[in-house]
Amino acid sequence: MLYIIILLLLFVLELVYFRIADQFNIIDKPNQRSSHVALTLRGGGIIFYFAVSLYFFISGYEYPWFFIGLTLMTIVSFLDDILTLSNKIRLAIHFISVLLMAYELNIFNMPWYYLLATFIITVGVINAYNFMDGINGITACYSLSIGGLLMVVNRNEHFISQDFLIYTMLGLAVFTFFNFRTNAKCFAGDVGSVSIAFILLFALGALIITSGKLVYVLFLAVYGIDAVWTIIRRIYLKEDIFSAHRSHLYQYLGNEVGINKLLISFFYGFIQLLIGWLVIETANKPAIDQLWISIILLVCMSILYLFVKAYVVRKFVRNDL
Repeated sequence: MLYIIILLLLFVLELVYFRIADQFNIIDKPNQRSSHVALTLRGGGIIFYFAVSLYFFISGYEYPWFFIGLTLMTIVSFLDDILTLSNKIRLAIHFISVLLMAYELNIFNMPWYYLLATFIITVGVINAYNFMDGINGITACYSLSIGGLLMVVNRNEHFISQDFLIYTMLGLAVFTFFNFRTNAKCFAGDVGSVSIAFILLFALGALIITSGKLVYVLFLAVYGIDAVWTIIRRIYLKEDIFSAHRSHLYQYLGNEVGINKLLISFFYGFIQLLIGWLVIETANKPAIDQLWISIILLVCMSILYLFVKAYVVRKFVRNDL
């Protein structure tokens, strides 16, 4: 019953935000880099912060340092959505937020390179998550897959409160209802993509530290492959990797090839779900087996990705230039 009440409350909070966004003209206007053609409310992903906030207060203020970091990350991302902040301000807040997350995870008690790795991976994944939020439903489907996988593993590993994950999934369900549509009611915005990335990374970090198994980082494999290879290609083409673009594979498939964008979003989430199940099975094997399976999986995914993208670029993209 409590979960039903929380779900209904989150729906109400999202609808209230829509009224505020509409009144203050917080909208996403399409441009030549966009994958949408209609004016759409921006920042609907703020519901992820609302969901975790409800958990924070109901649980008796569990994970306080993480919550402070998430609050800072949410505020700066929301301001960036409506004002466009400088990269220096955003990176400074990201740095502080990651340090707070690391403190919550007790990483400061570990060797210094754990903190360095945490900072690099977290900031990298947050920015990748933000860049990958380009078509209806992709953030929703992909995050639901990761959240579901974390909930399954948590039943045995107990690395985090299950309610923390449930409240996050309830927030995702509300956002999915409004976003997973041909004509989306809202987009996640930076506030949504950044906050859900921060939330899931906190849970994933807790899992890796508790289990001691780095193989779980492959819960992010699909986004990682697309983001990393896209960055490498843009560097090769001497493009500004921080500028807006439409050169991810999912964008080519949706915009140039013309595949239904909701189907693409579902496919990204579904593939990650399948890989996640393989990861869960692999985690029960010896460490050396985990390493080799991870390497083989990443190599195979990269080859398939590069083959498909090269074909799409050659046949559909360059013909339009």
